[in-house]
Amino acid sequence: SSHFCSRCPVRPGPDLPAHPQSNRMNAPRSLLLTGTVLLAGAALLSLMGSAFVAAPHQVPAPATAAAQAQGFRTAAALSSAALVTPTAAHADEGSVWIPALSAVGAGFAIGLAAIGSGVGQGIASGRCIDGISRQPEVADDLRGVLLLSLAFMESLTIYGLVIALVLLFAN
Repeated sequence: SSHFCSRCPVRPGPDLPAHPQSNRMNAPRSLLLTGTVLLAGAALLSLMGSAFVAAPHQVPAPATAAAQAQGFRTAAALSSAALVTPTAAHADEGSVWIPALSAVGAGFAIGLAAIGSGVGQGIASGRCIDGISRQPEVADDLRGVLLLSLAFMESLTIYGLVIALVLLFAN
């Protein structure tokens, strides 16, 4: 004997399940899943703490002028190496790494954008059809909201396409 919610206009029947609040296992299951996720997150954070290196202790400055000049030369050499490094990546004209990695990045960009948008549009359309089948009198309102949300989802896919094209043709 399933009971129903007095606020819901639709009564449960053989085709429709009872109101979700009537399921007594929802709260314990939700608490159990929330606790599991929090425990897994805490374990992950504790493992990540060992991945970082502690900051070095402050070393007193050298007292002699020769040592200070040596430190300055080292810093100048590292700075010049850091400035030259980006141009060294483009020095080899026959390099295939940049176009290859651009193609991989473009594939990921358009693939993830299309998959995410497709899943979102499928879920939104299914929920809209659900709502229209439960309450046909609000079909026009739901259809307008659905089309607007589908347009926004599709615009995100177009952004992924633009990023993919930039990755392919800018490099």
